[in-house]
Amino acid sequence: MKQTTFKILTALIPFVAIADVSAQVKDIFRPLSDHSIHLHDYLSGHVQNSITHWNKGVVPYSGFVKTFKSGREYFAQGEMWGKAVRSGAMLYRYTQDPELKKMLASTVADLLSTVKANGSISASEIGKQPDGPGGDLWERKYVMLGLDEYYTYVKKDPAVLKAMIDQANVLVQQIGPAPKVRIVDQGWSPNHIESSTVLEPMMRLYKRTGDKRYLEFAKYIVEVEGGAKDYNIIQQALDNVAPHKMGGPYPKAYEMMSLFEGLVEYYRVTGNPKWKQAILNLYQNIRKNEITIIGNGGGDQPYHWAVYGEAWDNTALEQTNPKMSRMMETCVGVTWIKLCSQILRLTGDPSAADEIEKYVYNGLIGAMKPSGDGFSYVNLLNGVKTNTHGWGGKVDGVDVTCCNLNGPMGLAYIPYVAVMQEAKGPVVNLYNPGNLTAVTASGKKVALQIISNFPAKGLNFRIIRCCRRQLHHLLQQNLSLRILALTLISFCKLKIIQQEPRI
Repeated sequence: MKQTTFKILTALIPFVAIADVSAQVKDIFRPLSDHSIHLHDYLSGHVQNSITHWNKGVVPYSGFVKTFKSGREYFAQGEMWGKAVRSGAMLYRYTQDPELKKMLASTVADLLSTVKANGSISASEIGKQPDGPGGDLWERKYVMLGLDEYYTYVKKDPAVLKAMIDQANVLVQQIGPAPKVRIVDQGWSPNHIESSTVLEPMMRLYKRTGDKRYLEFAKYIVEVEGGAKDYNIIQQALDNVAPHKMGGPYPKAYEMMSLFEGLVEYYRVTGNPKWKQAILNLYQNIRKNEITIIGNGGGDQPYHWAVYGEAWDNTALEQTNPKMSRMMETCVGVTWIKLCSQILRLTGDPSAADEIEKYVYNGLIGAMKPSGDGFSYVNLLNGVKTNTHGWGGKVDGVDVTCCNLNGPMGLAYIPYVAVMQEAKGPVVNLYNPGNLTAVTASGKKVALQIISNFPAKGLNFRIIRCCRRQLHHLLQQNLSLRILALTLISFCKLKIIQQEPRI
């Protein structure tokens, strides 16, 4: 057995979507290939608990599809199917679980049976489309995201791609400058920011198909309307407006970050540094002004009580406000993880992994039911921990909220960002034990086993390898480790133990 000790660089994460259109901006980091990492111990237990008891457990897939057959009972109900399927698809990417794949394939086929005569999959009848108060565009956004994740990670079914294209074509026909319906006139909120979040799936589909109509539609959202009615949210980010002052009376945290996820995709294609600056400004302002000690943000006091704790609230300062009654919606924390993963992919900035780690170990797992079949809606630092009161209702006897649906997506992002890939080699972001396969700068595959007792006893980290040739490739290339934000060291030492294969 040989031991090698060497100095570690600091670095971090990204993600690369399957696309037919070459992006002008290339990510610094990208995720490992599907099914290339297997977590163990602490985080693995929580991920598997959710898969077993939520995604493969109580999720009422047929009840979600029923919304598109018989109509919604309340606004935005049509979001449920897409949220459930996108987390399931991401988790399938990680596990390759055949039972989960079968369940997802079944519900996708069920959904495709609901396509309307105009090509839409909508909870609104054709004559009532687009249905602003009903949340029609928001729902269709999640249909597209669910289908896109399924197509990307589960099965490249041509029928699924056609359904996404048909859905996008209907949007392009219905929404836009006069005489079409303006997108900022669609939605249920005061500034209708939620409707503009369809930017993300439209950009994904543009990258997949190259259809210029989708890029023009995205340009309309970004460069004409600015994301919200009466408030150009994107310009406000460029101007460094504090998040709790953006969007007038409705600085809705979840929807705002979702809009900027779409802006990231728009920037990747257009390469305009203006959009990157807006994204980075918002990211840094959220970090500075909104994120609490458990990694989430938003609240109801003292600024936006009418938004029920789901708005930005200068929460970093106000988190100890004794008048706070609702704060830190789980949807906000999960979308924060997703936005941070985009920052990692774009820039390699280690601070984004710091933020992911803080929320995963504190806010996300803290909001999860021990039984694995749901998540708390809002999460007070002082008071009743579990709060299920908010948007949602019973579907086939199951209590379903937006946060029950989004929580598993946060868990799905743990293996997605734990270890990533850059041009120089693998990048370790989270220190949970696991096995993985990555690639060196020379294109050689390397298998790593991470052994760590973090966070129970601090950071005691080893990488065990089993092949002299692989070890040589790794030492000739780079292995990057994130230096923990709370440490005072400028570098760390890594012990690599080479184990000769047993004969």
